[in-house]
Amino acid sequence: MARWLIIAGGILIALGLVFHFAPWLVNWFGKLPGDIRIETQRSKIFIPVVSMILLSIIITILINLFRR
Repeated sequence: MARWLIIAGGILIALGLVFHFAPWLVNWFGKLPGDIRIETQRSKIFIPVVSMILLSIIITILINLFRR
């Protein structure tokens, strides 16, 4: 259990560094065709459907590579 928490912490630190020092690497998130964005005068609704599917596929591939 502790090992997984250390790994998760390392991943969060790496993501934080990417967001801080290289934000252009994640500018694609939410701007793919198929992501739903509804803006009215009073509210904004954003549903990143395609971005989340792509992220899920990438994470699944990475987990399967590291398990073997």
